[in-house]
Amino acid sequence: MTNGPRVQAIGYIRSALVRRADAPKQGHEGAPAAWLELEPAFAAGARDLRVGDELLLFTWLHESERDVLEVHPRDDMRQALRGVFSTRSPDRPNPIGLHPVTVVEVAGATRFRVEPIEAIDGTPVIDIKPVLDCSR
Repeated sequence: MTNGPRVQAIGYIRSALVRRADAPKQGHEGAPAAWLELEPAFAAGARDLRVGDELLLFTWLHESERDVLEVHPRDDMRQALRGVFSTRSPDRPNPIGLHPVTVVEVAGATRFRVEPIEAIDGTPVIDIKPVLDCSR
């Protein structure tokens, strides 16, 4: 492994959501559960994940436009244009998705059912981090 500016998929989302247009804007807006399927080479990194764990999934929003710097928030043309870095738009120079999810099922060393997640089927997962309790 190198320390250079290279990002690789560690797994993929397997979801009933297959079209970007069908996905809610945020997970808490009615997104379904989906499977996080890790590549076998990364199974050891997920060995301690359990049902009930709260995670942050980082994805590469592979269908996003990468040349967008201004958007109408939530695709609402009635709203004024805003700089993309002040929005959660998936269209941006580096389309990294951030998804707070809960593990609801573990099926072997590389399959984790998580919810809610608005990512569409086939979305590459680039990292997983636990949600930390910052109150302690």
